[in-house]
Amino acid sequence: MRTLDEHRAATLALGTPLPAIEVPLDDADGMVLADDLRTDELLPRWDNSAMDGYAVRQADVLDLPVTLQVVADLPAGSADEPVVVAGTAARIMTGAPVPAGADTIVPVELTDAGTVTVLVRDAPPAGVHVRRAGEDAVPGDVVVVAGTLLGPAAIAAAASLGRPSVRVHRRPRVAVVSTGDELVAPGRPLRRGQIPDSNSWLLASAVREAGGVPVRIGPVPDDVDALRELLLGLDVDAVVTSGGVSVGAYDVVKAALAREPGVEFVAVAVQPGKPQGLGRLPGGTPVFTLPGNPVSSFASFEMFVRPALLRMRGLSQVERPTVDAVADDGWTTPPGRAQLMPVRWVAPGRVVRATAGGSGSHLVARLALAEGLAVIPAEIDRVAAGDRVTVLKVSP
Repeated sequence: MRTLDEHRAATLALGTPLPAIEVPLDDADGMVLADDLRTDELLPRWDNSAMDGYAVRQADVLDLPVTLQVVADLPAGSADEPVVVAGTAARIMTGAPVPAGADTIVPVELTDAGTVTVLVRDAPPAGVHVRRAGEDAVPGDVVVVAGTLLGPAAIAAAASLGRPSVRVHRRPRVAVVSTGDELVAPGRPLRRGQIPDSNSWLLASAVREAGGVPVRIGPVPDDVDALRELLLGLDVDAVVTSGGVSVGAYDVVKAALAREPGVEFVAVAVQPGKPQGLGRLPGGTPVFTLPGNPVSSFASFEMFVRPALLRMRGLSQVERPTVDAVADDGWTTPPGRAQLMPVRWVAPGRVVRATAGGSGSHLVARLALAEGLAVIPAEIDRVAAGDRVTVLKVSP
């Protein structure tokens, strides 16, 4: 039987970064940068004022108060190039280039402001309130490194370089296929033995939350030949299935892919989620076949599929954050298997409690209460109240 860590490594190996594409900055948010962004010029591009005030010569404000002649008015964006000479000043706004001859910015609060003359009552030392050219970056500096998940700050940095577009790894398109004759689309009438399909919705949402683009397909009947034709004909970047991977008489996913040399079905020492499958379809598309019980599908996606999808997006950090928490109550663990226990926060100080029904793989309604997965190592026989547990945070 494969260990939890061994299977995580095997699934992660399927997640190679997708090719890069060029996208406008408007479309880059949430995507992963494919190439380093370097600057080929100084940032800022020129000395500029950090304050609204007056640009003066330090030599003119050594003996205060002093009245200076205003020779220019420089708002941000001004292209004017006045020269400040002895006895003069230029009114200047934040962000405007510091004019030639000036070495000091006097904030407007230290003056009796005027447009023809200005009375300077006090002044800072030379260079204060001046943003120097190149203090942010110089030519050749890497401003945003490849592999960065682009958000407000990184996109602003790209824009500051004058880049209207960037090269990013495209988002993986992921087919989500739920199988089983018992499954019916939500809202359809149910006969005895049938249940609404929840897995395809669960996994499609999980793909979307992981930054992928879900292509939800299902429910698909238990027809081996039709399922095989469907799976081999998909034009996507990855495939995730739920159901049909155990040892039952109607495990159609296993039967449909049994002849594929690139796909293997294994038992993993974990609860829930023991029956698993993974590999590559004939065209090279990664496939992850998950068990059909909803909690098993949820936990399996979190532990095995999500990291691989993040790697496909170009990310190097693919793990959920973890919290060292305290168990509020105790529960049993399966002998010789790691356990993924859905938990919720019950008190400040990182105290968690197993959701009602615990890791029962079919409890989809109670799964909605889960805020984390407590990952219990295989060698732990039982979790007692007060024990420290590592919790994978799966919700804010």
